[in-house]
Amino acid sequence: MTSKKKNKIEEPAEAYEVTPKSEVSSEELHPVLVQMLEIGLKQIELGQTKPHEQVMAEMKKKYNFK
Repeated sequence: MTSKKKNKIEEPAEAYEVTPKSEVSSEELHPVLVQMLEIGLKQIELGQTKPHEQVMAEMKKKYNFK
């Protein structure tokens, strides 16, 4: 047996089709997750969030990484 045949790898012959789901309905989500998402959206509306830069600065200070 030659080394060319010994190390040859072939792709499978089957073609798989993937149909992307653009939306997930609330029936597919766990009820607790739905509640948490609703709370988060309400916090955004009320301005109770922090900017990404502030959160990262706090994490770097707390866990001492750069």
